[in-house]
Amino acid sequence: MSVAFMKEESAETAAETLLPERAISPHPNLVTEAGLKALEAQLQEAREAYAAANAIEDVNERRRQAAGPGRDLRYLAERVRTAELVAAPTSNDVVSFGSTVTFSRDDGRVQTYRIVGEDEADPKAGSISYVAPVARILMGKAVGDLVTVGAQELEIIAIA
Repeated sequence: MSVAFMKEESAETAAETLLPERAISPHPNLVTEAGLKALEAQLQEAREAYAAANAIEDVNERRRQAAGPGRDLRYLAERVRTAELVAAPTSNDVVSFGSTVTFSRDDGRVQTYRIVGEDEADPKAGSISYVAPVARILMGKAVGDLVTVGAQELEIIAIA
């Protein structure tokens, strides 16, 4: 049907409900135990938000309100389905998935990050994804090792 025969509000609403899908990473979906629990909680929240949106009587408003939660629901269901739980490291000899690593930069800054899955990474809160360039270079290294990231040299000073 031509847009000329549709109410303008309906055309606007249709455009608002066509959200692009959230990108799924091509990397294995490794998660910590806390990361898996967070994904499951987010999935439950998305289910509840989607159900609430679908309870709205006005069809245009229902579509508009359900678009975001529907997209999140599809993304989170896939991430929970493909999650590969990685046990906490049993040793602090080398940096591995789940390790908290402290390193010093050649400019004097000292930083500490926990290496986690992509969905649970939050650099401001002290966690980085295992696929981040810094994490990939640090993995398998021990205290005292020097690594180069870009133009910076990092020295691992602690692994927990």
